[in-house]
Amino acid sequence: MLAKLTSKNQLTLPKSVTQQIGAAEYFEVTVQSGQIILTPVRIQRADAVRAKLALLDIIEEDINNAVDWARQS
Repeated sequence: MLAKLTSKNQLTLPKSVTQQIGAAEYFEVTVQSGQIILTPVRIQRADAVRAKLALLDIIEEDINNAVDWARQS
């Protein structure tokens, strides 16, 4: 099967392929010996939140301080 890479670096996966792997919105992308390997990944909302917090360098202490500040009367 062929998949065309668009000018915006987007691929459309053949329907027969997506039917075999089930509903997947995200894929881990790796390159091995010149081949692109797509592995379906099921991301849970908590994982997305943790990733965003890590990206912003927010640690548990920051969250605790924010909650304490918000609870002040």
